[in-house]
Amino acid sequence: MSAYLSALMTLLQPVNFIMMYLCALVGCILGAIPGLSGGLGITLILPLTFALTKELSFAMLLGMYVGGVSGSFIAAVLVGIPGSAASIATCYDGYPMTKKGKAAKALSIGIVGSFIGTFCSIIVAMLCSGLIADIALALGPWEYFSLCIMAITMVIGLSNGSIYKGLLAAFIGLWMSFIGADSVTNQLRFTFGNTNLYGGINVICLLMGVFALQQVATSYAKGQQEMPEVDTKSLGGIGLGIKDLVENARCIIVSLLIGLGIGFLPGMGSGISNLIAYGQAKNMDKHPEKFGTGYDPGIWATEVSNNAGVGGALIPMISLGIPGDATTVLLLSAMTIHGLTAGPMFIQTNPDLAALIFLAVLISSVTIVITELATKRWFPYLLKAPYHYLFGAILMICFMGAFSSTTSMFSVYLVLGFGLLGIVMDMFGMPSTPLMLAFILGGKIESYFRMGCSYAKGDMTTFVTRPISLIFILIAVFSVVGPIISKSLKKRKAAK
Repeated sequence: MSAYLSALMTLLQPVNFIMMYLCALVGCILGAIPGLSGGLGITLILPLTFALTKELSFAMLLGMYVGGVSGSFIAAVLVGIPGSAASIATCYDGYPMTKKGKAAKALSIGIVGSFIGTFCSIIVAMLCSGLIADIALALGPWEYFSLCIMAITMVIGLSNGSIYKGLLAAFIGLWMSFIGADSVTNQLRFTFGNTNLYGGINVICLLMGVFALQQVATSYAKGQQEMPEVDTKSLGGIGLGIKDLVENARCIIVSLLIGLGIGFLPGMGSGISNLIAYGQAKNMDKHPEKFGTGYDPGIWATEVSNNAGVGGALIPMISLGIPGDATTVLLLSAMTIHGLTAGPMFIQTNPDLAALIFLAVLISSVTIVITELATKRWFPYLLKAPYHYLFGAILMICFMGAFSSTTSMFSVYLVLGFGLLGIVMDMFGMPSTPLMLAFILGGKIESYFRMGCSYAKGDMTTFVTRPISLIFILIAVFSVVGPIISKSLKKRKAAK
């Protein structure tokens, strides 16, 4: 409890609170604009955290995270275009409700649903993370090696398109994580005689290029997307009461559990949970035919579930050092930048910071729900932001961030190179999440493999003879082989 009181006093300091709130607002705006996201905002402010304290850095990053997830429903409700994959299913009932003249109610359901999902999920994370960490302390390097492999393969298995493209992306990420001097022998690997690569690839450069620069380039190439006009007269009032919460209580609880469960699994995240929760809500509702016509449970299900993924994704990141979704990959990168190691010992060695992470999400969710309810009449103006100004500012921040991280122009060249890599990957339908996750976990995989072999005196069979390690490996294999077998069986069935 003392850790939480200390963290609360830290977050309520004027500078920390104001910066966290401003980042939450910016994240909400980025989340509301189709093509952008709160994850992009986290990428852009990562270089700034070099000169800031750990407490202020994570307050800002988590504020941006919460705001980005919460704000993504705005465009889905008002114009039928999801701000991110987390709100795809919100379009199904949110936009039809707006066309009926009930935009105020649709926005209020989205705002309150987002708050319920985030607030409740982070309470669960606070209660469960320590317990999971205690269990994880009983595991050895063999289990951690297998767990990291499982995390990568699960992301690959859920990649859109070909499973082989996901494997190739993960291989590229692993290869890049090995560039530089070996941590044990100091042998140089894949540096090609370039002294700038002796220390390895800077994670900031990779994220700026593959994530931010690629997103700007592809969005610009596809052309500016004109938003439909919104009837602002229908945005008056709250349009929501206690009766609505009571009537949809079952849907809210089920969607919360779905978001938590899927958020906990590595690589799945809110992009999948909102679709599954929507389908489940439709299956258990007495009037499934009303879904897609502007029906309340359709919005409750998607917004509660996708925001519940925030707490769900933080649990494995804090307890196991395994990110639950693409955004927590960025948060794990921030920990690396500040010399922190997420995992079973994190809560014990950094109790104040762990408490601060949880409380930052709680406080950000409260400030965002109040702000959104008070300013929802102005939401349509967020969608009118000129893209050409946004793109120019993002590019400038990318290059300045890369240069400031190493004070070398080589970092800027790396950003350009990784941006080109990201564009090529997007052209060929290769997902970027397996690449980033494999790069982040590559060092851990190598370290755990060496430790496991060393403890077993060179006997590598221990990775499959230890029961928990074997289970993780079997799940990893099934994550890759399962979709291939399933696709093959479908083809045979179709041929018959």
